[in-house]
Amino acid sequence: MSSISANDLKTRGISAIEAALANDSEALISVRGKNRFVVMPLEQFQYLRECELEAALAQTKADLAEGRFVKSSPEEHLERLKSGGDA
Repeated sequence: MSSISANDLKTRGISAIEAALANDSEALISVRGKNRFVVMPLEQFQYLRECELEAALAQTKADLAEGRFVKSSPEEHLERLKSGGDA
């Protein structure tokens, strides 16, 4: 994975990001020698978001199949939230 220093980003701007992403799908941005941020092309970010949504859907389906859910009215749900119970 490529790395860009904050100083390089400050002086070169977007061209530093474009150069780093020319050969990699992500690049680290370091600030004072510590990796702090990751940049990536929008398409890569959208793909990762889709993966997150697919994982959430799979988890929800598994919870439903295993009976890990509560069926209640909106009022009962709000009361559970107020009392600190499971949502």
